[in-house]
Amino acid sequence: MPSAADDVAAAIRESGGSIPFDRYMDIALYGPHGFYTSASPGRAGRRGDFLTSPEVGPLFGAVIARALDDTWRRLGEPDGFTVVDAGAGPGTLARSVLAAAPRCLETGRYVAVEVSDSQRGLHPDGVESTATMPTRVEAGVILANELLDNLPFEVWVHDDRWRPARVALDGDRLVEVLGGETPPSVLPPDARLGSRAPVQTGAAQWLTSAIGSLGSGAVWVLDYVSASTADVSRMPWREWLRTY
Repeated sequence: MPSAADDVAAAIRESGGSIPFDRYMDIALYGPHGFYTSASPGRAGRRGDFLTSPEVGPLFGAVIARALDDTWRRLGEPDGFTVVDAGAGPGTLARSVLAAAPRCLETGRYVAVEVSDSQRGLHPDGVESTATMPTRVEAGVILANELLDNLPFEVWVHDDRWRPARVALDGDRLVEVLGGETPPSVLPPDARLGSRAPVQTGAAQWLTSAIGSLGSGAVWVLDYVSASTADVSRMPWREWLRTY
């Protein structure tokens, strides 16, 4: 049976020898046989692969619902107020928000965005379930709960200077090699040998697109963060990067 590793290996061969880490991450998570898109995708929940706040209990969704109403009132209580739940998974957050019955959704809509076909099949009644982000939201809130840390990012390694991590093949094994591209300016010049740092290209692109699609309202991003790329580069890299 084909696997994500097979897809990565094919991409490496097609590229002529190696691919950037963010391309590897994109295939591993969102490719044809990726963690989130395979026939048995990774999912949140007590019996799933990880837990996020909505799976702990209904309180998180109730707090979100109250905040949605606050934003709706601040905008003048418009009809058609849209809530976009990006990376909705099986719809756990959607269920708790709908159960809290925010007034903004009485004449509004809840759009649950999820790339996995099987997880979209678990979405509750009362939401619009889709695989892609809406291109335009006239008034509403775009919400991303623990999404951005799952979007592809570059990894840079400080060798004699900052170098981008790439993934290559050694026989049938996937191995890391370092490229020679010019490093981005966000990387600190005083890093120690062997330091690693992420450059969040995917998250930046997603946020730019989300803000650009919104007429009025807000984009809410909930995640674990550090203040700067330099702060992360000083951490042991196994504290911020997980692979399986």
